[in-house]
Amino acid sequence: MLEAAAAMVNHAGLTVGLEHISYEDVIRDARVSRSTVYRRWPYKDLFFSDLLKELARATTPAAIAGEEAAGALVRRVLLDHADWLSTAELRYNLLLELMRRGSLHDFETMLGSTEWRTYLALHATFLSVADDELRADLQAALAQSERDFIRRIAASWERLSGLIGYRLRPELDATFETVASLASADLRGHVLMALANADIGTRRIRGRPFGAAQAADWSPPALAIAAIAIAFFEPDPMVTWDDERIAAVRQALESEGSARP
Repeated sequence: MLEAAAAMVNHAGLTVGLEHISYEDVIRDARVSRSTVYRRWPYKDLFFSDLLKELARATTPAAIAGEEAAGALVRRVLLDHADWLSTAELRYNLLLELMRRGSLHDFETMLGSTEWRTYLALHATFLSVADDELRADLQAALAQSERDFIRRIAASWERLSGLIGYRLRPELDATFETVASLASADLRGHVLMALANADIGTRRIRGRPFGAAQAADWSPPALAIAAIAIAFFEPDPMVTWDDERIAAVRQALESEGSARP
């Protein structure tokens, strides 16, 4: 029986399931009259189809609820190490420190987010949806969510690199979206692995990777993201670092922090 069932799963793939969601409980919690609900969705299967599409559209914005916290962490690291902006070597170490701490934060946010697990599950299983039209709608919704998400992450990478005077290596002909896609793919892979193997999330490697000036504890996701950053970024030769620029960077960070509630 198990072998036969496994063969079926391997042939068709795992399916998206919402059996644990009670239609009647949703009606009750929504405080909407049953007559109104059944006029809109005469059959509960129609409702669950729309629910899948809603999840595909809305999961990514919900999943990056920790984005503000991540921004606050980046500002804190930059302000705490503002003196590291004074030399090229220190700015390189500042880049590494941002990758070490920021990547771990993003990984832990994704790992602890039920929204992200839903998002990953939809990506992994939507192709097994039997209804052709619904499957196409889910694919389109997920694709749009992914584009929006990558654009936001790319904007963060671009701003961060500008603050510390780095640019994309011209010879790679890459964009910030390229970097964001690679970094996101790596974090998702680590999250999927950590769901089954908790050691992925707790393991730390003590050392000075990538020529860091000081030894520190590095998580596996941070090592991977730092490798991506080093592969794609280099100091921008057009940026002149002096006291005026360092003061301007500090002021920009402080102003952004004070503008937030």
